[in-house]
Amino acid sequence: MTGQEAEACIHSFGWESHAPGLDRIRELLCRLGNPQKDLRFLHIAGTNGKGSVCACLAAVLEAAGYRVGLNTSPHLERFTERIQINGEEIPGETLGALLEEVQTAAGAMAEHPTEFELITAIALLYFRQENCDAVILETGLGGTLDASNVIDTPELAVLTAIGLDHVALLGSSLGEIAAAKGGIIKPGGDVVSRGGCPQADAVFRRICREREAVLTELDFSRLMVRGLGLDGTSFDFSPWKDLRVPLIGIHQAENAALALTAVECLRDKRWRISDQAVRQGLAAVRWPGRMEALAKNFLLDGAHNPHGMRAAAESLRALFPGKHLIFLLGILADKSAGEMLDQLVPLAERVFVLRPDSPRAMEPEALCGLLRQRGVPAQACAGAEEGIQAALAAAGKDGAVCALGSLYLCGEIRTAFLRRQTA
Repeated sequence: MTGQEAEACIHSFGWESHAPGLDRIRELLCRLGNPQKDLRFLHIAGTNGKGSVCACLAAVLEAAGYRVGLNTSPHLERFTERIQINGEEIPGETLGALLEEVQTAAGAMAEHPTEFELITAIALLYFRQENCDAVILETGLGGTLDASNVIDTPELAVLTAIGLDHVALLGSSLGEIAAAKGGIIKPGGDVVSRGGCPQADAVFRRICREREAVLTELDFSRLMVRGLGLDGTSFDFSPWKDLRVPLIGIHQAENAALALTAVECLRDKRWRISDQAVRQGLAAVRWPGRMEALAKNFLLDGAHNPHGMRAAAESLRALFPGKHLIFLLGILADKSAGEMLDQLVPLAERVFVLRPDSPRAMEPEALCGLLRQRGVPAQACAGAEEGIQAALAAAGKDGAVCALGSLYLCGEIRTAFLRRQTA
């Protein structure tokens, strides 16, 4: 089976008709010899910042000499981005071979595993096969019933920023969402939390007390952002000085600080991570599509909920003080579009609207209507190429464009923009 055939096969097993739970993934992994039992994990959950924190941790551990598996979702441009070792994506032929092995086991089950469960099993098999020293495992949705939560107590559970998202599945309050995310906290485990959300913080503290887990919260008083530009962010995180991460945004300094707090906990557990590895790793982080400057006048961001849009708006104000921007925007219909737009509108001169490549996408004309109600000129575009061309023309030589609203849109725009540059 080729990589493309494997991807198509995996996508054919949706989750909508399946009851949430860990029984399927447990049975599947048992049939595969429980590869998760032979691996050490850093388990990451949260609403926003998961991917960036994962990328920072992976880069630092790799710089420290560890062989690091990384499993994240969704992907931007290539399915194989989801499963990496030391920055190298899983080869297509390996993906195909492992899926055949997983499908043999799945075929003997009374209920076939879902898409995400298949991906999780493939990733764990691959990481064991390749003798990874550490695996950074990002939850797909929530925590308690997420397939990644099949693992035993990880070396560290990391909880990133909490906001309202996936409310139909996780709950309509920050406390309910935190309870779902906090499901990755295991009895007696070590936990690092970003903090900063009182409702969520109270839930995480309670769960840690009940499960006798050791909680460390990010100390924001140690963080000072020194500089913010299109080439990245410089900051201090006491006692570290003059750190730099090639990710753009104040929120990325906070994500890096959370990763460093996790590194300190790993050091306490006798992981060998030098100060040099910290600096070298952070300076080498690459996480496309998160406030990424594709050109000096064209930025791309995966903000896809109100919390993420707030962080994006804050960074754009810092990068382009006093300027109104041209936006390329696409949003999924199950997101809080009105709250997202309220963050964006004060910065918007004009918006060009696209339909993300997802069955859940909001139709462009509906989104245009919401923008016009807020007094912002909006125009629907037929596709990424048309949208990029129209946005750049509207921005002119002195303006700037930012494309955001959905990770699905993010990948489309990135591919189309880079294609234009090489044409």
